[in-house]
Amino acid sequence: MNNEFLSLLINGNASVKEAIKLLDKNDEKILFVVDDENRLIGSLTDGDVRRWILKEGSLKENVSKACFGGTYWAGQNADINLIKEEIQKMGIEFVPILDENKRIIDFLIWEKLFDGKVKRTTIEKLEIPVIIMAGGKGTRLDPFTKVLPKPLIPIGDKTILEIIFDKFTEYQVDHFYLSINHKAKIIKSYFEELQPEYSITYLYEYKPLGTVGAIKQLEGQFEGDFLLTNCDIIIDTNYTDLLKFHRENKNDITLVATLKHYNIPYGICEIENGGTLVNIKEKPEFDFLINTGMYLISADLIKFIPLNEFFHITDLMKVVQKSGKKVGVYPISENSWTDIGEWIEYKKAVEKLRL
Repeated sequence: MNNEFLSLLINGNASVKEAIKLLDKNDEKILFVVDDENRLIGSLTDGDVRRWILKEGSLKENVSKACFGGTYWAGQNADINLIKEEIQKMGIEFVPILDENKRIIDFLIWEKLFDGKVKRTTIEKLEIPVIIMAGGKGTRLDPFTKVLPKPLIPIGDKTILEIIFDKFTEYQVDHFYLSINHKAKIIKSYFEELQPEYSITYLYEYKPLGTVGAIKQLEGQFEGDFLLTNCDIIIDTNYTDLLKFHRENKNDITLVATLKHYNIPYGICEIENGGTLVNIKEKPEFDFLINTGMYLISADLIKFIPLNEFFHITDLMKVVQKSGKKVGVYPISENSWTDIGEWIEYKKAVEKLRL
């Protein structure tokens, strides 16, 4: 097999956590799970990982347990025209070629099969309102935010806010709602000077209203769902897939969460009876799902937001859950979330987005 495809393979005995790390490094966003003899077990994508996490599957479990076992493959002497027909139906980019013992010996690639003349996928239009909360002071990014509002802090030759807008314009979003308060005039003047192809409706906060307080102004203006995001995060995921997940699971709010790994480089003492040592856990590791600051929300929930009062998204979630409605979680990988809200994270983001 060609060495260029080795990065697509992972042994079934590897952990799900190891597979996630490889997926983050893998531009193709797919892995093929094999046994010790290179026999195909299945395939793994972000969607498979998401389903595994939501089933509360352990990240220490073998990836063979989490992968999709119905992977489409072809034999050595398969009809190329039939393969083309099948992968066009399914939108598959890679087809493993197996020998008589189910060992992977090669791959067929969409680009080569169609000689670049047929596009595999097109990005679906995101046909819901997008609201960006940009009213905070950004005190964690002092001293920059003493002069500039946080949304206008540059990363390369663009501001944070422009990068966020660009992510959504890929999905044909051409109008945004932007809540502003701190240094609002500077933000508005910047985009008036920039004259982007998209338009912006400003939601003015004449006093701090928390993460969702300003949305009250939009009550009754649209139906269905809307996407809400903070102005200091960049989420690299399929937004139309996120919306599909939200609706298929009949969520009233869907919180986008990232998998975060923490390694404590010390021995942790477990004690009881006022100080008796029971055990020492050496360098324990923990995995958590962290709130990224992006949400899909049903528009009829705006009625729960009080008028002109400080109100956070967490307050809304509590009210929504008490009323019997559903709050769901959409997990993404750690590498799919870029946080720019603190200096350390900002510096990492500059390096990451520069690549």
